Amino acid sequence: MEDIDTTRRDLLIAGALTATAAAVPTVAGAQPSAGTQAPPPAPVTSRVTLKVNGRQQTIAVDTRTTLLDLLREQLHLTGTKKGCDQGQCGACTVIVDGRRINSCLSLAVMHEGSEVTTIEGLGTPEKLHPMQAAFVKHDGYQCGYCTPGQICSAVAVLDEIRQGIPSHVTADLTQRPLLTETEIRERMSGNICRCGAYSNIVDAIVEISGRPA
Repeated sequence: MEDIDTTRRDLLIAGALTATAAAVPTVAGAQPSAGTQAPPPAPVTSRVTLKVNGRQQTIAVDTRTTLLDLLREQLHLTGTKKGCDQGQCGACTVIVDGRRINSCLSLAVMHEGSEVTTIEGLGTPEKLHPMQAAFVKHDGYQCGYCTPGQICSAVAVLDEIRQGIPSHVTADLTQRPLLTETEIRERMSGNICRCGAYSNIVDAIVEISGRPA
């Protein structure tokens, strides 16, 4: 009986040691030490040529770089702001080939050959764009953080209406949209102002439009 017990005990011990030995390489392989980790792959870069504020630029960028980060980090045009970084606040609005876009949602490499206008390309402190001057006059800038995107969007809104492009609130799609406060508010709704200067912004746009107040 003692021999049988001894043999059973030895068998159990041997089985446990075998199972442990088999598991150790798997655990070690799943959790390598920091010193043995493979280096991350190098970023994929591409050259992109675009015209920014009237100047042609050819730049090598990581293909994951957004247009917003290209403007801010590589061209140092920091007037365009990074707000939510999700395309919801409009602080990053710029004008690309005549149309406004959220630059945080658009990759730089998508704009090969495009013409980009940022707030710096609209006017300067010494020579303001009429829309910039109107924002100052009507106190539409408030804290100023979202203002570059607001102004770029406002300039594009007037162009949209003058070109006859309808919006969700345009009553008659067969007629040129009227420049009303309702049209302006709808078209500017993608630009958020936490200061709540919306009525002042509408006043500024109406003044520049030439429509009687």
